[in-house]
Amino acid sequence: MTGQERIVDAHHHVWDLSVRDQDWITGDELAPLRRDFTLADLEPEARAAGVRATVLVQTVTVAQETPEFLALARESDLVAGVVGWCDLTAPGVADTLSELRELPGGDRLVGIRHQVQGEPDPAWLLRPDVRRGLRAVADAGLVYDLVVRAHQLPAVVQAAALLPELTFVLDHAGKPPVAAGELHPWADDVRALAARPNTVCKLSGLVTEADPRSWTVSGLRPYADTVLDAFGPDRLVFGSDWPVCRLAATYGEVVDAARALTDSLTEDERGRVLATTAERVYGL
Repeated sequence: MTGQERIVDAHHHVWDLSVRDQDWITGDELAPLRRDFTLADLEPEARAAGVRATVLVQTVTVAQETPEFLALARESDLVAGVVGWCDLTAPGVADTLSELRELPGGDRLVGIRHQVQGEPDPAWLLRPDVRRGLRAVADAGLVYDLVVRAHQLPAVVQAAALLPELTFVLDHAGKPPVAAGELHPWADDVRALAARPNTVCKLSGLVTEADPRSWTVSGLRPYADTVLDAFGPDRLVFGSDWPVCRLAATYGEVVDAARALTDSLTEDERGRVLATTAERVYGL
């Protein structure tokens, strides 16, 4: 790392199981995540890795979580933005977004996310009530983070075309089948999405889409190269996906992997992927 290199972690989580259960943490593979993960846990790891600012991202579809995250961000020197949750299908979504903005820390609200990956309807994003909610997100000047599985990408492409006024940020590169070593049809769908100018992609979550016990940078490279080529450094941002990444790697190892996966870029281009594109997209 050069002395001038700045890093923005555009994707991490926190949770306190005494406040709220994380009901998605089930089974032996996820068992290491069944404990509290706080900003106090994250901060020393992030600072040691050269991270100057972060974006805290929702974990559960519970309305109370977003105000809690905004309050955390308000008191933090590290968290510069929050991607929260609200019910996009509710008729009063615009009012809800406005109310969130008025809360303590409301100026840190930068985006909204829903667990689309858990929706049984692969075209959930295209439902009229969802599209109405997405327009409200755009009208509020917020971005929309997308957590989807690879088979849901065609609907994402359609949604981005129908809502050109909204910036869509694809989390975890659309969860490619890294462990299976397959590129297609994921790569074709990612390129179709990148053809829409209102889309951004996160270089995040790849270590846990690979085999968490045997992943390598060389194994991740075809997927990183695909999104680098498709989106370019002006529409690609780094995210750690901490603490989920801990299933496969330490925080420092994830940052080092991102550096290695962007080693073909110029210093300026890599600076955009690691920091300045996230600052611009999220208005940090």
